[in-house]
Amino acid sequence: MAAIEIVIPLYPDVTHLDFTGPHQVLSRIPGARVTVASMGGVDISAEGLVFSQLADLTKVERCDVICVPGGFGTTAAMLDEAYMAEVTRLAKGAKYLTSVCTGSLILAATGLIRGRRAACHWAWRELLEPFGVVVDDSRVARDGNLITGGGVTAGLDFAFTMVAELAGEAHAQSVQLGLEYSPAPPFNAGRPETAPPEILATVRQLMDTRIAGRIEAARAAAARLEASA
Repeated sequence: MAAIEIVIPLYPDVTHLDFTGPHQVLSRIPGARVTVASMGGVDISAEGLVFSQLADLTKVERCDVICVPGGFGTTAAMLDEAYMAEVTRLAKGAKYLTSVCTGSLILAATGLIRGRRAACHWAWRELLEPFGVVVDDSRVARDGNLITGGGVTAGLDFAFTMVAELAGEAHAQSVQLGLEYSPAPPFNAGRPETAPPEILATVRQLMDTRIAGRIEAARAAAARLEASA
């Protein structure tokens, strides 16, 4: 039986939990081969950690699942034509298109999910709209073969959803038990709807320092898609 090829395409300033969490879970799918790649196979720095010995994204021939992580580097990645060309190439041949957090913006910038529903981090989800993508505020959103996780930690829930899809619910539950994934956060502040108003205001202020650049990048990437259509 052929291996299930899962590819995670990294870029500078990716959020490491966006891919290390799903990687831990997805790597326990029987027969799965999870490849973490970057352009040229270069090392990727992610919030103080450096990931090395990566595959060269340009040399990855195909995949069954492409899983695009998010991060503050999303803005630059959407405008990196070489990186986007490789993601688009692999996504066109994949059985499943998936992402975590703002990775859905990169999928949107391929033009392959126009008119479909996708999740994204709560602070950036409206940036899906210039690409013609329908915003879904679910923790894990599914629209056919498009399966997307919302914010950073939603990557774990997304990954268990993928395990159930590829290896069955019983195996997914076994992996969940093996990893003792039984979240019980000490605070109910993980969503804007539940966070105390003063906490939400503080975090929004931090996010606002980056939103202008992301809006500009999303519009530029969307305009490039329109021009190439």
